[in-house]
Amino acid sequence: MIETCTRLAGLAGALFAMALAFITPAAAAPPSAFGPIVEVGQARGGYAGVLSVAPLHGKAGTPFTVTGSALPPNQDFQLVWVAVDGRWNVDGPYYKGREYVPVAYEMAKVRSDAQGRVQASFATPDDFGFDHDIVLQQDDRLLTQAGYSVDMTVEISPKSGPVGTPITVEVKGMGSQLQFNSWHLLYDNSITGWISTVTTRGAATFTIPAAGHAGDHVVEVHHGQFTFPYRNTQQSPNPDRPTFAATFTVTPGAPVLPAAPERQAQTNIRVLPPQGELVSTPRFSGAGEPVKVTGTGLEPGRSYTLNWTRVIGNRIDGGGWQNNSIPVGEARAGQDGSIEFNIATPDDLGGTHGLWIEDGAEKKIGTHLIKTTALPLSVSRGPAGTALTIHLKGVGWTETANIMHLVYDNAYIGYACAFNSQGDIEIFMKATGAPGWHFIDLYPGIYKGTETDLSNYRMPQLTYAADHPGEDLPAFHFAFEVTAD
Repeated sequence: MIETCTRLAGLAGALFAMALAFITPAAAAPPSAFGPIVEVGQARGGYAGVLSVAPLHGKAGTPFTVTGSALPPNQDFQLVWVAVDGRWNVDGPYYKGREYVPVAYEMAKVRSDAQGRVQASFATPDDFGFDHDIVLQQDDRLLTQAGYSVDMTVEISPKSGPVGTPITVEVKGMGSQLQFNSWHLLYDNSITGWISTVTTRGAATFTIPAAGHAGDHVVEVHHGQFTFPYRNTQQSPNPDRPTFAATFTVTPGAPVLPAAPERQAQTNIRVLPPQGELVSTPRFSGAGEPVKVTGTGLEPGRSYTLNWTRVIGNRIDGGGWQNNSIPVGEARAGQDGSIEFNIATPDDLGGTHGLWIEDGAEKKIGTHLIKTTALPLSVSRGPAGTALTIHLKGVGWTETANIMHLVYDNAYIGYACAFNSQGDIEIFMKATGAPGWHFIDLYPGIYKGTETDLSNYRMPQLTYAADHPGEDLPAFHFAFEVTAD
């Protein structure tokens, strides 16, 4: 993708901007255990008193006690938990990385006794992991502080089941600092994808299918910021970073197969662009699906052409992109000035598109969103080496929507892009492995960005559903049966 886009003007530019304005990543919610956001005081006149925490670390929910001593007696103080809010930095179609903004929360108001002591107990919040400051302050003066570390944890459930069983991976306490916010999941020593918790305060929950032969399989989580897992963290600048491993046992029994592709299509999209004077029903749809577009206030009896805006171009040799329009429907306004167009959703890029009709010297405009959909596999069983095709429609074009990552039996094997083919992706591959069921998963990711400290985003994003930086996107899951002959 080139670094600047063609300057757009007039109606097409306005609709283009409207589409991009609704790629708005959410900010993280505060840790539920604590109170309102507060300002951290300044250490004017030097520190006063002593603050300690016991134990010094714990996983979410672990009790800990904060004790203060040598403080002014019989006075009121405020205990403050220092953390960050995470957000994705997305500028229109461009991905620019992760941002963590300092924030502090009131833990409690406490009063010292006659000996200048305070004490309060808390449960470790479900927050970003690793180091946090706990501050004791009075009004806007910081008196003293201590450190507490939230332990990162990884759990899987269930621990056994037949092939295809959804394995739920639950992560808590993933960090926000550079050396602690980048983690990968491996299945039987193959990279499946990366885990993000930017807007979910260090917590993630996602599923992968149980794959492979009957018997034990190893699920691991490792840190790694340069695309791949860091395998000798014990010799790194932060050697205490944990690694995690769990065993899943594939048992005999009927396979758990994914739903048909049409049942995997999104039925809800969290953020939709506003409707304009032209209203589409439904608000979003897949390529080829019927859509009704209505409007009012038109000249009775006059025929109108409905136009559809689209992004075209390529990302090779600085080709860039531009916005243009194509006609998609004709209709005549009724005697009350209302109009109705019935069209099939164009076979186009996913995301928001503009709708417009000319009304004299002015134009009436609206929007419609194309969702990504998947077709059934071209063939679903056959011997090893069988050629098969995966076919998606309505894949997007921005840096956060243009790519889908292909995973086979929880091993990442490549990616596919959508812009040159106007949202249509065909992946040709061969079935491999021993006789039995094998699982093919397609995950969203990030095509490109200017983020430099981290490059792990160039992988399947396993946490796409809750923490994708841009559009609300789906993943798709397929199964292929390798036969003995």
